[in-house]
Amino acid sequence: QVQLVESGGGLVQAGGSLRLSCAASGLAFSSYAMGWFRQAPGKEREFVAAISWTGGNTYYADSVKGRFTVSRDNAKNTVYLQMNSLTPEDTAVYYCAAVYRAWTYSSLSAGGEYDYWGQGTQVTVSS
Repeated sequence: QVQLVESGGGLVQAGGSLRLSCAASGLAFSSYAMGWFRQAPGKEREFVAAISWTGGNTYYADSVKGRFTVSRDNAKNTVYLQMNSLTPEDTAVYYCAAVYRAWTYSSLSAGGEYDYWGQGTQVTVSS
């Protein structure tokens, strides 16, 4: 049974930082690309960042480029999202997701391509 469990969300002031973690189990983690998506109240889910299954490629939405960093630790079956310079517009539920052996932006930025999803973690940025 595949599980993706996000953690690290919370309440932070604008300009602050958070690091989200997503611990994976039940799958060959090193063979899966990992993505982060978010959904704000009343809005559609949107792509945030992704890292290829080899770790050699990372992609970011324009809205987070330069502020967020995605990384992975295959020894810990965990993917991270370091979020800096947070703004209220970053407030959302953040989800991690896994897709088998993907590496292109078109694949990793499309939520429909992913095989597994976590339950999400709430990030709230106060002004």
